[in-house]
Amino acid sequence: MKISNEEYVEKKRQRAAEVARGMIDGSVHYLEGAIELSALRFEVGLSEDDKDFLAFTIVSSEVDNLPIGAPRQYWSQEALDRHEPEVQKSIIWAKKVSFTECKSIVRRFNP
Repeated sequence: MKISNEEYVEKKRQRAAEVARGMIDGSVHYLEGAIELSALRFEVGLSEDDKDFLAFTIVSSEVDNLPIGAPRQYWSQEALDRHEPEVQKSIIWAKKVSFTECKSIVRRFNP
């Protein structure tokens, strides 16, 4: 079944709201959510410099060297343990620079 561009954009906006809600309530790893929201910015039918999504692009680029998400499976336990303090610091920083934007995305796209 083919969907229209409007339906596609609406699905991506709903996904963005779902990810942002999960980041707020802790059910989605904050940095993984930021990376996904950064990727979704081109799919939600907004300007690519949208303030809310730009915050997650900044976070994503700052943590791309850390073992986050699916690539974690390729890291040794020793490396994961060594990077964990940096991951935790990055979560705190990321929340400071993007938590308001999480709430804004939920408000904008809440289904």
